[in-house]
Amino acid sequence: MEIQGLPGRLLAELGPAIASGEIPEGAVLRGEELEIRFGVSRTVVREAVRVLEGMRLVASRRRVGITVQPKSLWDVFDPMVIRWRLAGSDRSAQLRSLGSLRVAVEPAAAALAAVHASDDERRELSSLAVELTVSARAADLATFLRHDIAYHALILRASGNEMFAHLGDTVGAVLTGRTEYHLMPHQPESYAIRLHREVAEAIWAGEAERAEQAMRTIVSGALEELNQQLD
Repeated sequence: MEIQGLPGRLLAELGPAIASGEIPEGAVLRGEELEIRFGVSRTVVREAVRVLEGMRLVASRRRVGITVQPKSLWDVFDPMVIRWRLAGSDRSAQLRSLGSLRVAVEPAAAALAAVHASDDERRELSSLAVELTVSARAADLATFLRHDIAYHALILRASGNEMFAHLGDTVGAVLTGRTEYHLMPHQPESYAIRLHREVAEAIWAGEAERAEQAMRTIVSGALEELNQQLD
């Protein structure tokens, strides 16, 4: 969810500051002070705070103010929270945590997709696998990222599990973070592209075990590479 206008600008200041710990847990913000500091109206502050409350980064109470909540309460699956954490000192831990989540979820989602995907979803996935191959060979990382996000989100949706489907934006955020922070090779590895095609072929053929194994190799390999880069 992208917030536009002045509320979006205020969020772009407050969100990363909270996520990085620059504004620490327990800190109390005053609406009037935020209005003065950022030169915005009360309505703008309220809209920005409402979004932060939805992410559980803050709690607003009358006569108390806007209190920064403990990290344990945050909606850590929210793509904006992920983006803000990736932009700060918490980047390595965030990437490792998200990588582990992918290892736990995406192989199971691929196996389910082999059973539950519709014909249209199987065709779309095969098409995306081709697009990934083309953009990888061209070393077009921006196009590759767009197709990669669509590919993994489609598998999560095609699993038929609404909980998995809800993680599409979360996986998209970590894929984006890997590219934005230069943790992807200049040209995606050929073996990784081959595995993406194999997952698509297995889902097309209804081969759940093969789809699961190939996806496990993809996400486990990505986590291993990430750990090596961050160490």
